[in-house]
Amino acid sequence: MNYIAYNGGYKYQLKETYTVVIDIRPSQPISTDYIDLDMAGNLTIRKGYAWDGPSGPTIDTLNFMRGSLVHDALYQLMRESHLDRVVYRDAADRALQNICREDGMWSVRAWWVYQ
Repeated sequence: MNYIAYNGGYKYQLKETYTVVIDIRPSQPISTDYIDLDMAGNLTIRKGYAWDGPSGPTIDTLNFMRGSLVHDALYQLMRESHLDRVVYRDAADRALQNICREDGMWSVRAWWVYQ
């Protein structure tokens, strides 16, 4: 029997490694197959990382893409228990809001995204 193997549920995949400084500073460096977060807040998401883009009742716009990438990576670290969800959820949501604003999203929409 011929078959293919694939990962479903993702719309986007990084073509290059991306690094950004965020306000989340874990007590120990975190390193996974695709995501690193050091104690200085340097978040590195490696080439090949796949994510589903912006979530909710929204459209995928350029001013939402970088924020959705960072947000999805941080939530993955929480799902995998590398970051405590109770401690870091709001900071991850604020990172999304701030990055969207940096990328030109209207403040009202960025506020809605945060909510």
